[in-house]
Amino acid sequence: MTELPSEYHRRLPYGERMSAEPLLGTPFFPFEGDVEVVRLADPVLPEPPRAGEDGGRQCVKCADPEGFVIWRDEQWHLKAGFEASGLPFVAVLEPREHYRLDNLPAELTATLGPMIQRVANAIRRIDSVGRTHFNRWGDGSEHFHLWFLARPLGMMQMRGAMIAAWDDMLPKVPDAEFAANAQLVAAALAEDGGEPIGAGLPDAE
Repeated sequence: MTELPSEYHRRLPYGERMSAEPLLGTPFFPFEGDVEVVRLADPVLPEPPRAGEDGGRQCVKCADPEGFVIWRDEQWHLKAGFEASGLPFVAVLEPREHYRLDNLPAELTATLGPMIQRVANAIRRIDSVGRTHFNRWGDGSEHFHLWFLARPLGMMQMRGAMIAAWDDMLPKVPDAEFAANAQLVAAALAEDGGEPIGAGLPDAE
């Protein structure tokens, strides 16, 4: 095994299975019965490069800047429709230029909070949506991005972090319905600036 970098790492029981007991029976855990957790893998050090980093794959966003964009302004893109979704709407907000979280310019960072609010409010226009979750997972691509996941109205067991798992398991939203939702969100965003774009979406008919 690679030399472990911290006391935290040295405490972990590599090769063993963690118990799922702390999650079983909680309101937001979508599984029941016998649940077996995979064995804890050894850390991979140094970590493999993400897309956009030296030695990694090309940044997908930079390779196809307009791919799946449904709305844009001078600073931000909102993308949707890159894969089938079980939730009413899933989208990614990205800066148009290639930045990481740690090197976002101050003037761009200042617009991030208002953009989160605008996107969440736009997604709430979809009649099947109760609330919008947003998350930052940065382990796949260096290009800074935020995920937005729409929780269906009234579906209280989908609250919390497991909403991403529900997205994978729920029946997929028909293409035309998802496209209509995306167009609604793009038009709502455009009310306060920017322009709606239909790139990559099927016809909403």
